[in-house]
Amino acid sequence: MSDELIRMTAREAVRRLKTKDISPLDLIDAAARRIEQCEGAVNALPTRCLDRARDHARALLRGERREAEGEAGWLGGLPVAIKDLTDVAGVRTTYGSPIFKDHVPTESHPVVERIERKGGIVIAKSNTPEFGSGGSTFNEVFGRTTNPWNTSLTCGGSTGGGAAALASGEVWLAHGSDHAGSLRRPATYCSVVGLRPSPGRVTRGTSNNLYAPLSVQGPMARNVPDVALFLDAMAGFCPRDPQTFDAPAQSFSGAVAAGVRPRRVAWSADFGGTAPMDNETREICAKAALRFQELGATVEEAAPDVGKIADAFMVLRAQSYVVDREEQIAKYPDMFKPDIIWNTKLGLEATPSRIGWAERERAAFYRRVAAFFDTYDLLITPGASTPAFDVTRRMPEKIDGKKVEHYLGGSLITAIPTLMGVPSLAVPCGFDQYGRPVGLQLIGKPRGEAALLAAGAAFERMTGLANLVPIDPRTGTVPPA
Repeated sequence: MSDELIRMTAREAVRRLKTKDISPLDLIDAAARRIEQCEGAVNALPTRCLDRARDHARALLRGERREAEGEAGWLGGLPVAIKDLTDVAGVRTTYGSPIFKDHVPTESHPVVERIERKGGIVIAKSNTPEFGSGGSTFNEVFGRTTNPWNTSLTCGGSTGGGAAALASGEVWLAHGSDHAGSLRRPATYCSVVGLRPSPGRVTRGTSNNLYAPLSVQGPMARNVPDVALFLDAMAGFCPRDPQTFDAPAQSFSGAVAAGVRPRRVAWSADFGGTAPMDNETREICAKAALRFQELGATVEEAAPDVGKIADAFMVLRAQSYVVDREEQIAKYPDMFKPDIIWNTKLGLEATPSRIGWAERERAAFYRRVAAFFDTYDLLITPGASTPAFDVTRRMPEKIDGKKVEHYLGGSLITAIPTLMGVPSLAVPCGFDQYGRPVGLQLIGKPRGEAALLAAGAAFERMTGLANLVPIDPRTGTVPPA
């Protein structure tokens, strides 16, 4: 029974919770057993809160905490993982930093409050790089998270723990956040699905960067309809986040079920040569993108002119680090990894003129993006510039034969859509010659999550790749660079 439960989709588990074929306690027990089986190999969920989860489950079984039952996104007692950047009341929350290694918040982040109100039960915190900075998930508090497809490889970052937990069957849904690809790249590396929603779609609540649209909160799952369900649980206006807005009248789950397909699709391997790309990844993704023709779409090679947006991204990201980390670094100068020091220093060294240029570049880019989506329903790129690399490394050494200079060097394929201000979805599309997962990034129109998820679900049904997870963690070797 335990194996059957962990292999269910989130939607099937919620359906069976509603009919009372199973109880939340059954799912917690099944997840706990699976975590015990897999954690030694993947280290995805280093902090568990099973007693707290069971207390929540018993409250639901008594008929309590059900005020949102019947609303879109009702989870009915389904266990979920929350990224360790995000506070859960009474549960150790470290942000991947030794500064906060013993931190236990007394209040939950607003997105956690919303998930729990919708019947989600927090069962664990998922591992993340220090303060979410990095394309590989490791920190001094909990160590490294590995990739279930090959434990010698990285699961990506920064929602790496969530992706690895999903792929290995430890949970059905995983919460995450995304700045330069932190939901999309781990999903690609672990052959699951991650959505970066539109800015304002999901509350960021306690962020000091409340007026900046770079970082967002969002859902990850094993398939697209489950991501839609989790987005329904998260989405909506929050008075603690001034960018948020109301959830749509039609649920995202309903939009997926309606099955509207894109008619005109654009494909770009590298945004006109701006984002470096592994050759085999390029070939696999190009073939996968053409499969949208089987769904009735016209597929053309095209992308909006990115201009100098890659340079602008570095400036704007660095400013977010000044907001978030300047005071902490001054207080704890020896307790931050070099990548964070470097990014914050870039922000402090930027002149007002340079920041002004970056903002103008971003605004001009968005206008070009909006015009592009007057023509195209969907833009497709690879989900990552390389397949998963050595778990002991911060970043790939090279991409297409060119040396990667810093840890963001492999993130442009996902960072550019971040500056578009539109939703983007990572979906599996195959495997490379060494068995490493490869994925597509599907980029939708402004606030176009409904159509984007429907397109992703149609592609997923055609490939059947969602049926491959969960898997038992597998050992392996690191392929040649």
